[in-house]
Amino acid sequence: MSPLTLFLLASLILLALGLVGLITRRTLVGMLISVELMLNGAGLSIVAAAKTSSLTGLLDIHGQLAALFVMGLAAAEATLVLAMVLVVQRRFGRITMDSVSTIKGSNCESH
Repeated sequence: MSPLTLFLLASLILLALGLVGLITRRTLVGMLISVELMLNGAGLSIVAAAKTSSLTGLLDIHGQLAALFVMGLAAAEATLVLAMVLVVQRRFGRITMDSVSTIKGSNCESH
């Protein structure tokens, strides 16, 4: 197996684990961690493809810049989601998706 195949297989595993976690998790923090896994898998595949520049035609620096962009996107996404988690925690008292997805009830009528 070539190194590119191994790196792409590892990134596919990260993407699959993130997708399974996103579907099965009930808390917002668990969903955030799952999305971060998916973004790390995407970044790994970009760097692996750029590292083997003979196959893709990309320079190594392009892959590194794309990976930095993905990491910046992940950091911004984590900041926004954590801010939303704090708002949901203060408003509903817990951070499960059930509390966010239900609009009816005594919690929402008082606000």
